[in-house]
Formats: sequence, C-alpha cells, structure tokens
Amino acid sequence: MLAMAITEPGGPEVLAPSEQPLPSPRPGEILVRVHAAGVNRPDVQQRKGAYPPPPGASPLPGLEVAGEVAEVGEGTGRWKVGDKVCALTNGGGYAEYVAVHGSNALPVPAGFSMREAAAIPETFFTVWHNVFERGALKPGETLLLHGGSSGIGTTAIQLATALGSKVIVTAGSADKCEACLKLGAVRAINYRDEDFVQAVKDETQGKGADVILDMVGGDYVAKNYHAAATDGRIVQIATQKGAVAEADFARLMMKRLTHTGSTLRPRTIEFKGGVAAALEARVWPLLEARKIAPVMDRAFSLREAAEAHRRMEEGTHIGKIVLDVV
Repeated sequence: MLAMAITEPGGPEVLAPSEQPLPSPRPGEILVRVHAAGVNRPDVQQRKGAYPPPPGASPLPGLEVAGEVAEVGEGTGRWKVGDKVCALTNGGGYAEYVAVHGSNALPVPAGFSMREAAAIPETFFTVWHNVFERGALKPGETLLLHGGSSGIGTTAIQLATALGSKVIVTAGSADKCEACLKLGAVRAINYRDEDFVQAVKDETQGKGADVILDMVGGDYVAKNYHAAATDGRIVQIATQKGAVAEADFARLMMKRLTHTGSTLRPRTIEFKGGVAAALEARVWPLLEARKIAPVMDRAFSLREAAEAHRRMEEGTHIGKIVLDVV
C-alpha cells in the first residue's frame, strides 16, 4: 500500500511516499480502506521527533481516518466488510489501509462525507474527555477555550454550546474571532490586542470561567489561575508555549482550583473504547441532526501531506485539515 512515512525528524519535507506492507487485523481489529485522514498537531510533533509513537504503535503518522471496512479480525462484533466507519488510530492514518481496534471505530454519521467523518475522531474524543469528563463542564457554566479556531476549538465551541454552556474563546486574528462567534461563542478575544483575563472577568461579571481548556501552557498557566472562577477546573492538553511554567499555588488553594491534564494517544484501547461509546450515545445524535459538524479548512491529497503540515504550521487555518486518500 502507499503511505506517507517520516524519513527522519525534521520539517514537512521529510514526509515522503513509501510502499508499506498491508496491515493484517489482529483479534478485535478491523482493517479500514482509508478514504480520508485527519491532520493534527500531534502529527507535526511526531514528524519533528518530539512525540514518538507509543510501543507497538505504527511509526506512520495519522491519528484519525474515515473509510470502509475491508477485513475484520476475530471477535470484532458489530463490524462487517463494507461498513463505513470513522476511527481513532494509534498511528498509521496517512496510508491507504490502517488496522484499528473495533471499539475505537464509530459509524460515519448519516449524511456526512468521508472528509467530514475523518475530521471527527481525534478532536471529538479529545474534547469529550477533557471538557466534559475531566473538566466536568455543566449546562449553565462558562468554558474558556484557548485556540478557539483550531480543530479542537471549533469542536468544543459547538459541543459546549449545544449542551447548554457558555463559551468564551481566545484567537489570534479578527477573522478567527469572527469564525468563533458564528459557531456560538459569546465572546471572542483577540489575544494580540486584548488581555483575556480582564475580558473573561468582564464577560462573567467578575466570576471567571468555570472550566478552561488550554493548549498553550507557558505564561498562560498563571493567567488561567486569574481567569478561573472559584472551584474552577483547568484542563491542559498541550503546551505550545512551553511545558515549564510558574504556578501560583497560593491562588490555586484560595480559589480551590483543579489543574489537570491528559494526552490521548498513550491511553489504552479500553479507555478509548469507553470514550467512543459515550460519543455514540451523547454526541452522534447531534451530528446526525446537523446541530454540530466539524469545521473544514482545506483538503490535500495523501501525497501532499507535507503541504498539509505547512498549512498547519502557518497557523492561519480555521478548523480541520484533511488528506484525501481515495
């Protein structure tokens, strides 16, 4: 099969076409003929050598796909050849075929294209677990979301709004802020021009945000402690400005804050299967009713994976970048 492999750590140009052996599904797995694959920031980090795949995972990049079941392993239960699925992978999505555990796959939502379906798994799994399970966001509460125009951000705005919460976002341009407002955010803060801590206080009448989803890190850690409400929950999912930061523990204690975090890829198949089940029960009806949908930025061919990575690293995209494989 054709795949895009990382020839060595480096820039986008290290992604190169490669002939790879066809995966064989193990017990519990399905082999997916990939129609489209999502491009995510962890793929970029892996390409740079900063996010190595966990033991036993495919060395190929690509954490989410949509396609058609081509083969089923023993004990896959619900899936049969020909089923249209989208799936969270443990790597290997930048290829014509990928093997995934059946519990980490979900049916393509009715009416969704393969491109749209490929843009769902990584962001929806991440948002559901971190915002609603770890962050315990409740209807009526306020979510502060950094990186509001990213794939994670556009997903979280729609999902939190649909489930009854108020969303405030930060973004880096007027266009990105406008896109977030159109998706349902009540306030979009251009962090280049405005102090997000004061803006959050103003929008919440001094209370602060109940949940903060942060992919920035660095000096945002201290600012988040100021922007959070008493008993607020801060969930760290990335550290684009640095993993080491000063934290005011006195403020954390006085405000009874919870600062937690997680990464998705190293988690067990069973854990991811549990998130998949929750998504199918709680979120799939919203998708199939088109109350929410992934925001699509651009699609590239599989062989143009390097261009897709350049697009992501430019930081001008709004929503999801995908690769057309078939």
